[in-house]
Amino acid sequence: MADAVGSICAALDPLRRLVEAHVLAAERLHGDDTTVPVLAKGKTDTGRCWVYVRDDAPFGGAGPPAAMFYYSRDRRGEHPQGHLANWSGILQADAYDGYGKLYLPGREPGAICEAACWVHARRPFFAMADIDENARRKAAGKKEIPLSPIAIEIVRRIDALFAIERSINGKSAKERLAVRQASSRPLVDALENYLREQLAKLSRGHDLAKAIHYMLKRWPAFTLFLEDGRVCLSNNAAERGLRGIALGRKSWLFCGSDRGGQRAAAMYSLIVSAKMNGVDPQAWLADVLARIAAHPAHRLDELLPWNWRASAPRASALAA
Repeated sequence: MADAVGSICAALDPLRRLVEAHVLAAERLHGDDTTVPVLAKGKTDTGRCWVYVRDDAPFGGAGPPAAMFYYSRDRRGEHPQGHLANWSGILQADAYDGYGKLYLPGREPGAICEAACWVHARRPFFAMADIDENARRKAAGKKEIPLSPIAIEIVRRIDALFAIERSINGKSAKERLAVRQASSRPLVDALENYLREQLAKLSRGHDLAKAIHYMLKRWPAFTLFLEDGRVCLSNNAAERGLRGIALGRKSWLFCGSDRGGQRAAAMYSLIVSAKMNGVDPQAWLADVLARIAAHPAHRLDELLPWNWRASAPRASALAA
């Protein structure tokens, strides 16, 4: 079975490289990674699977969505630095230190601007503000979680920003920026003042202080969306891309080798890109594998998920 997947990866590698070129042509990328167990002698090592997602739909872009996955044996920063060595633009990601060199001024071939994820920042506050969870615990006779009025207020303010974002999703970058300047900027400025006021009252080791400090330390990255209409508030696109791996780990348990991890990353790139374009991955793979050997090399882009049209016999069989 592993050899069969390897053969498929080899046959589809030209398409994988076209997907990679399309993803890395984006003005803005979502980046994230997750753990992948890799078989080792008497145990498993913890490898990583990295994803970079192109999704221009939120700012009205015409480029088809796609995802590119890479595998590595560890989580050293050299991996994302290598993946994006020839790319410049806006990177929406978490605060992983390995991305740090990508944001350095004067970087070649061009600057990468950091855009922080408001969903990621909201989580620790929400854990101390989950009124609904307390109601469920109370109904079940369980001990309630101590709630923080400060956390509840911060969550309320962040949710107000997301409400504005929902109203401008899919509009052009220019339209999004105009609304943000008029409606979101006053809320963000007020939130910053509130965070600084509360931080001054809290002990350094308090969980709230840590969560507030996380945001204020990266405030330019959190507020980049006020300067550029292409930026999203969240990195949910990358997290959605990794969802299949998180679920798959329960079934396939581990990669058998580094080569297996690389093959998995290649297949995830193709399958997730197909799903992002509303294409049935199984139907697409079956049709493309039957056609690719005889397909003209200069027309390979016709087989990409967003350009694909099933061959006539295949389409008839599926219709039946």
